[in-house]
Amino acid sequence: MAEHRQSIPQHVAIIMDGNGRWAKRQGLKRIFGHRHAVEAVRVAITTAGESGVKYLSLYTFSEENWNRPQEEIDGLMELLVDAIRKETPELNKNNVRLNSIGNIALLPPKVQHKLQDCIDNTASNTGLTVLLALSYSGRWDILQAVKHYIADVLQQGTVPELTAETFEQYLSTADIPEPDLLIRTGGEKRISNFLIWQMAYTEFYFSDILWPDFRKKDFLNAINEYNKRERRFGLTGDQVKKQ
Repeated sequence: MAEHRQSIPQHVAIIMDGNGRWAKRQGLKRIFGHRHAVEAVRVAITTAGESGVKYLSLYTFSEENWNRPQEEIDGLMELLVDAIRKETPELNKNNVRLNSIGNIALLPPKVQHKLQDCIDNTASNTGLTVLLALSYSGRWDILQAVKHYIADVLQQGTVPELTAETFEQYLSTADIPEPDLLIRTGGEKRISNFLIWQMAYTEFYFSDILWPDFRKKDFLNAINEYNKRERRFGLTGDQVKKQ
């Protein structure tokens, strides 16, 4: 039986799924689901900060999401700009630092500018760090890391030994601990190209709750489930207990 312990995951990643299905159940367009999802994001940030989580990664817009109907993409981009503008004062009030990962250059200029403004305005905060994964893909992350490594090799004229630790410094999450816990809402049970290198030993928690309905008790339920698991990282249970 897994050892029960009380600990807070240092890094929680969330795949925020179910916005479109939530809207459909209400007889509304998909964009209304995304609008109602903002409150769930706010709750997740607040709960993570209160719980002592250090990093919260939110899968906000995947590389594959660019294939969605243009009307939905445009609505999402407008919503993103508005949400970042409105939430920046609250982030500062709660000592939350915002950052982003992904192919940000593909975002509309006004989204890039508003995002960078928020990153700059919250840069000195020392509490929870929120990572917005925007135009992000785990495969893209690995490929861009390889390209940057090759560029450094060509520039330096040498080929240093490539270890996992060295490679990780080329990923978009360099110097950020790997996720301890992944939460995915909406009932789906896959990681959808999110942090695929970084989640080699992450604990997965799947919830049937659609993201716009996800609240504090649901976040805490995920942490409680995480606490019931024994993380062995390839060791035996007896070895873990002796550490």
